[in-house]
Amino acid sequence: MVKLIHTLADHGDDVNCCAFSLSLLATCSLDKTIRLYSLIDFTELPYSPLKFHTYAVHCCCFSPSGHILASCSTDGTTVLWSTQNGQTLAVMQQPGGSPVRVCRFSPDSTCLASGAADGTVVLWNAKSYKSYRCSSVKDGSLMACAFSPNGNLFVTGSSCGDLTVWDDKMRCLHSEKAHDLGITCCDFSSQPVSGGEQGLQCFRLASSGQDCQVKIWVVSFSHVLGFELKYKSTLSGHCAPVLACAFSHDGQMLVSGSVDKSVIIYDTNTQNILHTLTQHTRYVTTCAFAPNTLLLATGSMDKTVNIWQFDQETHCQARSMEDQLKQFTEDWSEEDVSMWLCAQGLKDLVGIFKMNNIDGKELLSLTKESLADDLKIDGYSYEKEAMENWISKKKRTSPMTNLVLPSVVLTPNRTLKMAINRWLETHQK
Repeated sequence: MVKLIHTLADHGDDVNCCAFSLSLLATCSLDKTIRLYSLIDFTELPYSPLKFHTYAVHCCCFSPSGHILASCSTDGTTVLWSTQNGQTLAVMQQPGGSPVRVCRFSPDSTCLASGAADGTVVLWNAKSYKSYRCSSVKDGSLMACAFSPNGNLFVTGSSCGDLTVWDDKMRCLHSEKAHDLGITCCDFSSQPVSGGEQGLQCFRLASSGQDCQVKIWVVSFSHVLGFELKYKSTLSGHCAPVLACAFSHDGQMLVSGSVDKSVIIYDTNTQNILHTLTQHTRYVTTCAFAPNTLLLATGSMDKTVNIWQFDQETHCQARSMEDQLKQFTEDWSEEDVSMWLCAQGLKDLVGIFKMNNIDGKELLSLTKESLADDLKIDGYSYEKEAMENWISKKKRTSPMTNLVLPSVVLTPNRTLKMAINRWLETHQK
């Protein structure tokens, strides 16, 4: 089952794109702004909205680490923002100043691709913010872009319907007509396709188009056999142009959004429809899965972003939430853990965690006992009023462990608060 748990209605015009990091949701709009929300309770961050663009913002995406957000606009620029404070890091002008329709980071964060209405595609060095390579498609505007999970290839889709595959040196490897009336979106599954020959890397690619279809392809690449793009199947659940498609991060589900105002969720393996969502009142323009929780965001020309949550039964075809969290958290660096703490409202603990060199693997191994004994963190939650009363009586020990508290700064347990609020919404009439 999929449940609508929150609706964001802060944009003043059509929502064009939404994207998740491990701790944040970004949305962008025709109203020229980008907005950032915490995944804890979906509150907007203090420095949001981000304002720089002078015309509509078409696309936004996070770097794999989540430290940087990119946005692109009709004003011909791609802008990089710090997700820690909302400051502008760089403004990159598309050659010729053409409206930029799409931007994507490479999996290793070393470069950023931007595609424009005049058919140009630029690879930018994400460190120096300078153009690395530049090329163009023969016809049409660039509407879609996706990097393969291994970073060896990236794919672009045009308004003329051509799907073009490039290598990391920006050499065109292949181009073919994929959708008769134009491509609107494309996305790679992060999980490899099994059954390939030794040394052959195979990944699923989804593309959506104005022809009302979602198509599934298999992209294979090896240094010996070279590159191959194979058409596999067509998903025809929509009755109008499909504007967006995205794989879940475990590759088990595929979502699409359409001019028919619906969102369809497919099982990737069987290609059966799992759910059809019809909450939006106008065209669905964007959809994205969260990387570390069972959340889906959908955006629309009705100016809203809906947040959906999957229950465990629906997600039984994929991994459990615990397994998903472990998969991504294990790879966190110490800096990623620090960012996560800040997003949870636990900025005061960053110093303690850094002092103890807590990375993703260490974070997963922490228990209440290790928090109390090794890091000298209480590890319990209390009512705010009761704890303030405790401290006001000049008590500097934990009410539960009787250990001396290293700090009397209170940090809110936002996760618990959100769980309580959701329980109340469910059980109160």
